[in-house]
Amino acid sequence: IVKRSFTVYMNFVESNVPCTQFYKVHVDSEAPFYNVYGGTQDNNSLGTPTRNTTAHGIRNSDWFITVGGDGYETQVDPTNSNIVYSQWQYGGLVRYDKLNGETLDIQPQPAWGDPQYRFNWNTPLLISPHNHKRLFYGGQVLLQSDDMGNSWREISGDLSRNLDRNKLEVMGRVWSVDTVAKNKSTSMYGSLITVDESILREGLIFAGTDDGLVQVTKDGGENWTKYDKFPGVPDMSYVGDIMADRFAESTVYVCLENHKKGDFKPYLLRSDNYGKSWKNIAGDLPERGMVHCIEQDTENQNLLFVGTEFGAFFSLNGGENWVELSSGLPTIAVRDIDVQRRENDLAVGTFGRGIYILDDYSMLRDLSEEMLEEQTRIFPIKDALMYHTRTPLGGGGKGNQGDSFFTAENPTYGAVFTYHIKDKVETRKEIRQSAESELKEEGEDNPYPSWDELKLEDREESAMLYLEISDSSGEVVRRINASNSSGIHRTSWDMRYAALHPAGNEPSTGSGPMVAPGKYSVQLFLYNNGIITSLGNSSEFNCVPLGVATLPAEDRVELVAFQQKCVKLQRALRATSRVCNDAQDRVQKLQASLFSMPDVDQELVTELQSLETRLTDLREALSGDPTKPRRSESAPPSLSARLGKVIWGSSESTSSPTGTHRQSYALVAEKFPPILEKVRELVGTELTEIENK
Repeated sequence: IVKRSFTVYMNFVESNVPCTQFYKVHVDSEAPFYNVYGGTQDNNSLGTPTRNTTAHGIRNSDWFITVGGDGYETQVDPTNSNIVYSQWQYGGLVRYDKLNGETLDIQPQPAWGDPQYRFNWNTPLLISPHNHKRLFYGGQVLLQSDDMGNSWREISGDLSRNLDRNKLEVMGRVWSVDTVAKNKSTSMYGSLITVDESILREGLIFAGTDDGLVQVTKDGGENWTKYDKFPGVPDMSYVGDIMADRFAESTVYVCLENHKKGDFKPYLLRSDNYGKSWKNIAGDLPERGMVHCIEQDTENQNLLFVGTEFGAFFSLNGGENWVELSSGLPTIAVRDIDVQRRENDLAVGTFGRGIYILDDYSMLRDLSEEMLEEQTRIFPIKDALMYHTRTPLGGGGKGNQGDSFFTAENPTYGAVFTYHIKDKVETRKEIRQSAESELKEEGEDNPYPSWDELKLEDREESAMLYLEISDSSGEVVRRINASNSSGIHRTSWDMRYAALHPAGNEPSTGSGPMVAPGKYSVQLFLYNNGIITSLGNSSEFNCVPLGVATLPAEDRVELVAFQQKCVKLQRALRATSRVCNDAQDRVQKLQASLFSMPDVDQELVTELQSLETRLTDLREALSGDPTKPRRSESAPPSLSARLGKVIWGSSESTSSPTGTHRQSYALVAEKFPPILEKVRELVGTELTEIENK
């Protein structure tokens, strides 16, 4: 699981501790980076971008509050992400303008003489998937607005049991009015908790109440059908979440819970006939841990997600079996889940540890017993967004803000590859040790290997897997290491060429220029015992500019070509400098050897001294004369410094190279070849002749 936690400063808690209690979570569709919203205990309804172009990630200052109080459900207009509907407890409702920060109260009010609406602490709010101006809001009745909350009408009667809570037993008895804190800070009773409209059929609405009812209408509220009995579920259990299936009109899912009566079992049901009959799909969920919420994948009907009191789970077979999303997600109450359809991200709202986001869960769609038997598989790859990260805090991470400054991770930058390896490629030693372990478990002897076998083990290199990235013409642009262990892995490519180093130099962790936008492909390869083998087919993906530059290069291909030739020239300069440095070392050893001889040859001493002086001149021609800088005086930039400044100066920009950059490159390209020829003559011929003498 790729984890990212988001939090906001909370009263009496240090700002670097992610411990906000979220009741609800919602994602919008803003591009290129979407926002996540949540309603919190005592700390408002609020939202934040889930990604930015900085090297620091999401800061507390990136959050914005949409309304105060105990926050609850947020809904964002799918056609305009600046229109945000936001709540606080007991049904408070506003329309928030993200562009200017204004809020407009749009809470429905009953007609004169009608009873007050019973809005639960957790009031259901929904934008219709068929009309972005249509809102549904639930008290004891379901209310509908077709003008973005400006006016409301009731589309149902009382959908609850309409019981008097003051006549219900609490802790085994009925309590009178003077009981301490009677009804204080508790929800109204007999109200809607959850509402969903089918994306397949307009007017097909499912609703659930806090007193154990599921109500269904197929005609937009004209007629309702009530269901009050569910197999294996205690009567009047709280209907915490209801979800209309995205693929089958008649299918609906319901999460119920009964914890107020000391019952912590997971009750999760599915109906395939609009609610007439129900099937338990809690499967092998832990016996203790209520189910709070459910979500369904947008492409695979059988891929489900649930949030429970003790974590989040997913199912690949419609609820028969469940797997915990445990890597990186703490054991915490998951109160709400939402899916960002464009990015295939799973947003998880926890009650006490902030919001977590599983980036691009799409590989779960392809998981199957058959797939896991394949030796390798690269899952589909999302478009990689191309931009240069900013550092407004100075440096990376938390910049200079100190460790107590809270930041939440951005998603992994670059092209992200998710791949599966069935079996690790083992060495001879690992194969022998595995066989010996089996013999040991069976009580058999372990024969000592022969010396020839041990020699082969000692000489054998470990197998290496790597991912090879190629451009649309088939030219390899980068190779990155891949894990050789069995299982599902995720790694990324920063969309840059490899750094070019002179042969024999240890490669650094740096990278070369950013590639040009376009189509690329990636494939797994195995290097084992000197043999390279391709594993599986290649997978294509796109590198797409973010489009936020004020002065972008008119021709990105030409920009990359210029950066590439600068780096290649730099490689030649560095290699030549290294040859000069190596030659200097050889000269010093020759001088030491010469003066240790019984008879010093003065002619050879003079010849060697002359060579050393000319070698020093060549080194200074490449890297600069150190005479003035040693004495804190400025000196003209060397060839290496000029070219290095061009590369550094344009490596973090998508703008065209400046005229100064092009002039500097042209100057170095002109001055370097004669120096290279002199180095070849001096080192390749003269120094070798002196060594022979």
